[in-house]
Formats: sequence, C-alpha cells, structure tokens
Amino acid sequence: MRSCKLPDIAEELQCGKLTVFEDRRARSGRTIDLNVVVLPALDQGHKLAPLFDLAGGPGIASTTSANLYATFLKEYRRHRDVVLVDQRGTGDSNPLNCAHETDPQYFLNEMYPVDYVRDCRRQLESHADLTQYTTPIAMDDLDDVRAWLGYGRIDLFGLSYGTRAALVYMRQHPDRVGKVVLMGVTPTDHKMPLYHARDGQRAMNLVLEECAADQACNQAFPNIKRELTELLGSLERHPAQVKYSLPESGKAVTVTIAGQVFAEKLRSALYTPAGARKLPLLIHRAAQGDFSPFLNMVIPVQRSQPDFIADGMYLSVTCNEDTQQINAKAAAAMNRGNLFDNYRVAQQLRACRLWPTARLTSGYSQPVFSKAPVLILSGYMDPVTPPAWAEGVASHLPNSRLVAIRHHAHVPQGLSHIECLDKVILEFLDKGDVKSLDANCVDGMLPPPFSTEAETRHSQ
Repeated sequence: MRSCKLPDIAEELQCGKLTVFEDRRARSGRTIDLNVVVLPALDQGHKLAPLFDLAGGPGIASTTSANLYATFLKEYRRHRDVVLVDQRGTGDSNPLNCAHETDPQYFLNEMYPVDYVRDCRRQLESHADLTQYTTPIAMDDLDDVRAWLGYGRIDLFGLSYGTRAALVYMRQHPDRVGKVVLMGVTPTDHKMPLYHARDGQRAMNLVLEECAADQACNQAFPNIKRELTELLGSLERHPAQVKYSLPESGKAVTVTIAGQVFAEKLRSALYTPAGARKLPLLIHRAAQGDFSPFLNMVIPVQRSQPDFIADGMYLSVTCNEDTQQINAKAAAAMNRGNLFDNYRVAQQLRACRLWPTARLTSGYSQPVFSKAPVLILSGYMDPVTPPAWAEGVASHLPNSRLVAIRHHAHVPQGLSHIECLDKVILEFLDKGDVKSLDANCVDGMLPPPFSTEAETRHSQ
C-alpha cells in the first residue's frame, strides 16, 4: 500500500493492488490486480475493526464510495479504517464493462439486445474468463485482501447485491466476521430478476396510493392509476416517436419509446424516494403526449460516460447464481398481467443463453447461518428487495435485528433526516449490540414532496 491522492479528495489515502489468480482453483494462468483503497481511521490510537464496504449491482465499483467516506460519511472513520475493494470485474479490477453507443436511442433500447450481448462477450473474452467472476470466488479474493492488509476480524457493510456478497463471505470465512450491516437484502436464493415485476408493482401501487392520499398530488393527478394503465397499453400497441433535443447542440433527433422499456425505466425510478416521488408527474405528462420529463430522467447529459454497472460482471453473476434457477414458463405465467410484465426475466434469460456457464459450489442458494451480530435495514417502499426478503434472511441469523423504514425504498436518496441512518449504524458498529439498539429515529425519516411541476433541462 502507498499514500495516494484521488480526484476531488483533499486528504491522502492508502492505495494498492493485490494480485490474485483469475482462476483461483487452478492457481495458475492469468492474474487480476485487485484495486484497493483504504481511508484510514481518524483516531489511530483507539482503532476498532475495519469496515469493508461491499458495493451493489452486481457490477458497481466499491471505490466509487471513497469520496463519500472522505466527506459526508467521515464519522464512520472516527475509530476504524474503511476499506474499499473493487470486486473482480469492476472499477480497476479487470473491469467487465462493455462499450456502448452514445446515441440517445441507446438509453431507450431493450435491456440486453442480442447483438450487444454477443459483442460484449467477444470484447471481454480477450482479457477475461467470464466463468471466474461469481460471488464465491470474489469473496475469497476479499479474504486475501483482509489478510494482505493485516486485519484479523472485519466488519462488513453491504447494500443491495453487496448484502449477498456479505452473506457469502460470512458463510465462507465465518471466523473473520465481526459485525455486519445489510441494507436492501438480496439473498442467495433471490433468483434475480424473477420477482422484480411482482415487487415492483407492489411498490408502484404504494406510491400511487400515497399520491391519492396527498392533497397536492391528488389534485394535480386525480386519475393517475388509469393514466398509467392506458399509457402502457398504448405504448405497447404503438411505441411513441418523440423528438429529443441534444443538450450539447440543441439539434432535434427522433427516439422511439416502447411500452416495456418505458415501464422498466419507471420501475428503476422506484429505487429511491426521490425518484418515486417524481413518477406521478412523469406518468401524467407522458399520458398527455409530453415525454420530456421521462427523457430527462433516462438519458444522461454525458452519454459517453461508461455505464455505472459493468454489464459483463452483472451477467457473470446473475446468469450463474440466479437465472439458472428460473423456469421460463412458470415466470411468464407468474408475471402475466403485471404492470411490468415478464420483461426483465425474458431479457436476462435470453442474454444468459449467450453467456458462459460457471460452476457454483453445491448448496450455494441455501440460506446463510451465522451467529455474528447483524443489523438489517429494509425499506417498506423497496421495489426490488422489500422487507419479506429481509425477514427470510433474518430467520437464519439468531443475533440479528431487522429495522424496517416506512418511507425508505432501496437507496435512501431523498429521505429527510438521513443522519438518523448513520446514527443507528454507527451505534451498532461501535457497540455490536442489536438488542438494545435505539432505532426509533427512523420513524422521522420522510420522503420528499411529490413533484407537480417538471424540472427544465432539455425538451422534446
């Protein structure tokens, strides 16, 4: 490890690369340099166990959180190092990002076009064995990093897919686990994306019910449920042809918005309270033929930037840990009549038929049992990992506590009194006691008001 400076971070951190074999079983051949960033404890004289932050996705680089721990989350470092390891296939650890187009239509295409997946695989196989990027392999990498840095027991924080990574680490390296925080639990038997439509419709119904109960939202959008149903039906029959103004030039181009793509983008917006509270306005305007708010949401200003999630990593994990357990006919029947239909399942099953198959250890999808103290945080409004998933995981963790947050979704962006979340987590990490933990402040975490007027950026 060496002292380093990262962009937009004033203080010096510790950076390094740990070389591991891509094929850990063979212990030969190609290697991967795992990218590691350590944000040192502020009080070096009274240090507690380090906190390893495991990112979501799968496919998000953990080191993208360095700026947060250097600024807004600096309190986490008062008595502990925070360790960020780019999981193999992400960030600077042999990333499995696929080149994508910069045309605005790219962001409105189906999720995994066949040609895109084939090109992606061809690009990546020049420098990666795509069967070697599953969670169990990556968690053995993580333990190598722990040993390399000289730590004994470590604490874990996982968000979304990071919770699955944490659970797998707990199973594979139980003697190295201290305390664990899980937010938005994605268990090993989740079978992503089998339940995305079901859980997404539940969350959408909750949002629209809250709009109906909110005076300003109901007054602005009194028929929002009917508008959504009719809009999706109309787009499914006749995809919209819409003019979009390029922000860099003002030139107008025509883009196509298909029904299932439109619906999937709405489902994604439900991941945060901030996004969910914009949906009634977005739906209403689109129902009137104005797709500007929708386009502003889904097409980034900087279209040439790499995708936030490395698609190759996402497919290497989900194609082997999830979709192999999905029965296509049963999924189609289960999701028939849902607002979001069977779109995500169909997209990923088709993509996974084009992706290499990895070997998983027997019993991988079985529940994880651990006596470690575990704090589980779950959002009642979560469209992808609602509390029912957390309850299932908690039932096998006898020293755990589940805290359900009424207005939280999947990521807490937009909630008021966000400092409450940090207070609860830090108290748990400091004391390791889930039983006496005071989490009452989560009741005061409220969502932003519903948007009733569109933000201006670029229009049709």
